[in-house]
Amino acid sequence: MNKIDWKRKLSSRKLWAAAAGIITGLAMVFGLDESTMSNVAGAVVSVASVIAYIITEGKVDETAAKKAAEDLKRAAGAVRDE
Repeated sequence: MNKIDWKRKLSSRKLWAAAAGIITGLAMVFGLDESTMSNVAGAVVSVASVIAYIITEGKVDETAAKKAAEDLKRAAGAVRDE
């Protein structure tokens, strides 16, 4: 069974654009005014941007930490071999 990559899925702009569309559509069905719909859609997009940024920066930091750990292991091995 395949694992779902939740980090990638939650950082998808397409997902959050679809969520904003669904929320706006539901707001229209329930008769909310345009101002409220606009505010809700703006909030969804803003939250999505923050989530995408946090996830992306986390991936960048993870990659940098892995590289630093590999470099440290190589340096320790070089010192040990001397």
